[in-house]
Amino acid sequence: MLSQITTLMKYKPSIFIKTTCLLSLVFLLFSCASRKDIVYYQNIDTIKAGQNTNSYEVKIQPDDLLMIIVSAEDPEIALPFNLTTVATQNNSNLQAATSQVLIQSYLVDKNGNIEFPVLGKLQIGGLTRTEALQLLKDKIGVYIKNPIINMRIMNFKISMQGEVNIPGTYTVTSERVTLIEALSMAKDMTIYGKRDNILVIREANGIKSYNRVDITKADFINSPFYYLAQNDVVYIEPNRTKVNASAVGPNTSVIISAISILISLSVLIFK
Repeated sequence: MLSQITTLMKYKPSIFIKTTCLLSLVFLLFSCASRKDIVYYQNIDTIKAGQNTNSYEVKIQPDDLLMIIVSAEDPEIALPFNLTTVATQNNSNLQAATSQVLIQSYLVDKNGNIEFPVLGKLQIGGLTRTEALQLLKDKIGVYIKNPIINMRIMNFKISMQGEVNIPGTYTVTSERVTLIEALSMAKDMTIYGKRDNILVIREANGIKSYNRVDITKADFINSPFYYLAQNDVVYIEPNRTKVNASAVGPNTSVIISAISILISLSVLIFK
């Protein structure tokens, strides 16, 4: 093929230029990306300012690890309702032992239950955090007047896969994270990610669902998947450019042969 190119450049420079331009044009046609494939929130101007978006609160699921702290005006009264352990640490410099109270966590079992001090088994799986807190307040309120209860999911995490700059599993310190925040944690999508077909895999009540989100349209903020739930998996599919590029390596010889044929045909046609 190299000899053919050299011959074409030497004896038919105008043909070589035309062929090069033709190949360049074909390359540009197949490599150009459309604005609608890249830009986020393209129709955001159609959404009225101040329009209410969907509200979302996570639901407690099996295998969630909960930290629940019960407080009262009299701390002694609340002690039986807290799982605590005392960790003793030796200080070699002072030759003394110090104790630290550690709050233990509650693991939600496969049936959505936890074993709570005094109250026994409680069914909280499937409840939102607000509903679970109200349940605890109602039951503990029988023993303590105006109890203060704090609850937090300790193992809230999401997984980012595919065409993001830093794929991986991310721990979320709050209990409310949006898809955009998750993408930011993964340093956003690569230029090869399909922004109009993001897959969100979610499990609720033991049933997995597979959902598609288009973030090129601003109205996705009203989608049920604008807010992510614990253990959600977000997969960014590669676009056609990335898929085609992945095939260049094993098909290099085919591409070279095709270019050789094009050049040979150009020589014959314009001879």
